[in-house]
Amino acid sequence: MEIISLKLAAAEAERSVKKIMKDVLSEIKPEEALVILRYLAKSDSNIKEKILSIAEDIVKDVDVEAICDDVFFVLDGIDVHELWNRAGQTSDGYASPEEMAFEMIEEELEPFNQDVIRLCELNLSEESKLFCMGVLKGIYKYDQESQSEFKDWAVDVPGECFGYLLDEWKKRCKNEEDIREMDIFLEKGCSGWAK
Repeated sequence: MEIISLKLAAAEAERSVKKIMKDVLSEIKPEEALVILRYLAKSDSNIKEKILSIAEDIVKDVDVEAICDDVFFVLDGIDVHELWNRAGQTSDGYASPEEMAFEMIEEELEPFNQDVIRLCELNLSEESKLFCMGVLKGIYKYDQESQSEFKDWAVDVPGECFGYLLDEWKKRCKNEEDIREMDIFLEKGCSGWAK
């Protein structure tokens, strides 16, 4: 009877430990997960190869249409009331609604722009090209289709941001064929800004 009780207690303890570990894993912060991942990669070359393979699969999975939709969504979601709250008198002087609209759009696009540059720096030319296409198409779609009141305060901003990102990508692009493909893509999908 005691052996059965001990086995039941051990099984219960094991279930408790597994539940605690599951709870801990679901609550880990991104920076903690990165530390754990780096530790695992250093501790075992097989695990390191698996991590690199998974990371490569994730980084290389670029969906132009999904990125376009994400960019459109974040830009279209900028609240005009936030613009009005941020514009006006500041401790540094005065920020016009137009200047603040430019700043707000730049803030929303910055993570996308950084991803394009990161992919270029990783020498993933195909992925950087596709990601850039998605971002550019999203900016163009926003300019052409958004009905947001905010957009009225940022009339020229999308075009400027579009040109900036395209120039930054072209500076880093080392493949003439990728540049030709980008030009063809823009001609078809963003014809108003292709030049």
